[in-house]
Amino acid sequence: MSTTLTRTRAGVGKDDGADAAGRPATARRAPWPYRAATALRRVVTGGAALLWTALVVVPVYWLVVTSLRSGTDFTTASPLAPPGHPTLANYRTVLDGDFATYLLNSAVVTVATVVFTVVAALMAAFAIVRNSGSRWSRVTFRLFLLGLAIPLQAVIIPVYLLIIRMRLYDSLAAIVLPSVAFALPITVMILVSFLRDVPRSLFEAMVVDGAGDWRMLVSLAAPLARPALVTVAVYDGLQVWNGFLFPLILTQSGDKAVLPLALTLYRGQFGIDVPATMAAVVLSTLPVFVVFVLARRQLVAGLTAGFSK
Repeated sequence: MSTTLTRTRAGVGKDDGADAAGRPATARRAPWPYRAATALRRVVTGGAALLWTALVVVPVYWLVVTSLRSGTDFTTASPLAPPGHPTLANYRTVLDGDFATYLLNSAVVTVATVVFTVVAALMAAFAIVRNSGSRWSRVTFRLFLLGLAIPLQAVIIPVYLLIIRMRLYDSLAAIVLPSVAFALPITVMILVSFLRDVPRSLFEAMVVDGAGDWRMLVSLAAPLARPALVTVAVYDGLQVWNGFLFPLILTQSGDKAVLPLALTLYRGQFGIDVPATMAAVVLSTLPVFVVFVLARRQLVAGLTAGFSK
């Protein structure tokens, strides 16, 4: 009787999906089509990631490797093969020229443009957000948005004539002023979107404490918008640093050339000496790379700030 009851209970346990010790049975494996689709999706995703990595890494690798080649090695060796006899002669050739002047011009133009753009855009965004119910505030914001629809190439002739009338042609200011004008719309849009997420109660509390608009701008809006300010500063800096059209049209002297324009001068100076030109490209990208490494955390925080509010 006892043996029969024990066998019956054991049989019931197996039918209910549990073993003799009362532990749940192993879960069933997913159907084969589902597992095959999951494996295929992983293979496609991994292949796409590898392809994207190759598209990004291979040009940078070729750039650095070519800058370390001699003229003979460049014409005889495989383009992607490591240099047989690495040399820094190309970098010495570039540095012995006017590269320092071009680098200084690019730094002055970039820093001046970023400072003027960020300061003006922060004040404009603060005024638009604080007076969001005003009709003039809405009209002003729409005018800034309208600036996003104006292509740079379509207005280069009017800009050129304005610079001539202002007697600023062939100067660094001739590059800074239009660069600020074309960087303001996107900067104002980003800062307005960020400042709109700041609780109005914070502004009202400062008003109760007797703070004016300038005090709220400096003590409240600017600190809270620091991630967005770093983001737009890096973005605008990259655009100005890589800008080519304004320096090409609005300057003509060699001592006023910036790095993107100076690279064409190096090409003419070195003729078919591609390794020296690649060395100049590598040196011109180092400042941007350093800035990105130092500001990467603030940049990511600014890009993702809107998702956490």
